[in-house]
Amino acid sequence: MSWLQGCDASVLLQGNGTERSDPGNRSLGGFQVIDSAKRMLEIFCPGTVSCADVVALAARDAVAIVISLTVTIVPC
Repeated sequence: MSWLQGCDASVLLQGNGTERSDPGNRSLGGFQVIDSAKRMLEIFCPGTVSCADVVALAARDAVAIVISLTVTIVPC
């Protein structure tokens, strides 16, 4: 995965010779979450939403969750 150029979601493709099977990407995880979201979206919007779209929305939602969990300390 070329992190210097961004993620085009090609790491989500499975099979021999793909980025997911590359030894440099063995530490990556969470594929089952993206795969599950993609399967559900395909039921309602077949052939419309790409894996890159799912990754972008998951990143957006993850940031929103982290921000909402941040505790603000107000001085007395």
